[in-house]
Amino acid sequence: MSRINQKNLSMEVTAKEKKLVLSVMKKYDFEVHNIIKARSAYKLETDKGSICLKRMKHGKNKAHNGNLLVKELNHNNFYNTSKYICTKEGLLFVNINKLVFYVTEWINGYECDLGSITEAENCSKLLAEFHIATNKINTKGFDIKNNLKNWPEIFNGNLNDLERFKSVIQRKKLKSEFDLKYLSHIESFYNTGRSLIGLLDASDYYKLSKAAMENKTICHDSFYYQNIIKAEEKYYIIDLDSIIIDLQINDLGKFIRRLMYKTEYQWNFDKALLIINAYNSVYKLSKNEYEVMIALIMFPHKFWKLGKKRYEKYKNWNEAKYLHKLDRLINYHEPQQKFLKEYVAYVDKLF
Repeated sequence: MSRINQKNLSMEVTAKEKKLVLSVMKKYDFEVHNIIKARSAYKLETDKGSICLKRMKHGKNKAHNGNLLVKELNHNNFYNTSKYICTKEGLLFVNINKLVFYVTEWINGYECDLGSITEAENCSKLLAEFHIATNKINTKGFDIKNNLKNWPEIFNGNLNDLERFKSVIQRKKLKSEFDLKYLSHIESFYNTGRSLIGLLDASDYYKLSKAAMENKTICHDSFYYQNIIKAEEKYYIIDLDSIIIDLQINDLGKFIRRLMYKTEYQWNFDKALLIINAYNSVYKLSKNEYEVMIALIMFPHKFWKLGKKRYEKYKNWNEAKYLHKLDRLINYHEPQQKFLKEYVAYVDKLF
């Protein structure tokens, strides 16, 4: 592992935490000089340089998978990760107080500024290199969750939920401002979802999914700024705890989708295309992958999820918070429609 921008480092380590960390580090061959919090981990300054201590509630398999993956990646000439460090007894993790701890190298660098399109392009290339390297790995020794799903079936279920939410609102005698606004936009988001399911059905989605199942393709599944470190003009991918078996375009699609909600991007297709082309310059995407990826990027998951929180889970948010989240989704809906048209036109022209 590695970390991060100085602003994300905190000196606030409680006495209890310090005691726990030092207990763990007795198992390792390091003399700890200083302990600094770094998100969900600790930066430890030691007699042998800085290292990273990760703490989890459940993580034996994650430490095993991460260590094995790093070794296999190195074997395939991908060195843009941090190595795992064993205990004095050669173990990958330490169990204390029903918690799991493991140690990796610390890469001195900064979290990538994904507001910069150049940084985003470079990160996209890193992701492509990671995917190529993982494709050469035999996953037999791993214990990784298979996350391959029947997306057309899931999306159809989501649209059925939207129809149900519509009925729930219509039956209410007293409708709030959120109810009325959500209801007035259900049809538009529903139609977007239906058209994307049509794109999926027309693609070779099931063929892609079958190939991913047979080849056990590995995804990072959390490829975003906090897990991408820039150090001396090189980029490193960290936190391998979340690796799964899935379509690799899901990694790229999720990366693009998250960026598009940022102020610097706002569903600008030209910027998304730069990121796609950066990936494509390293790892060529097929027409089928383009077709499937747009459905994964564009399906109105956030709109459905907001309705689920309101009308099924009864999430205890105040009206202002619900309205703020809904307004944000509504404001992006028109740019998303433009994005979708430009994407489809580009793919049709490309192939």
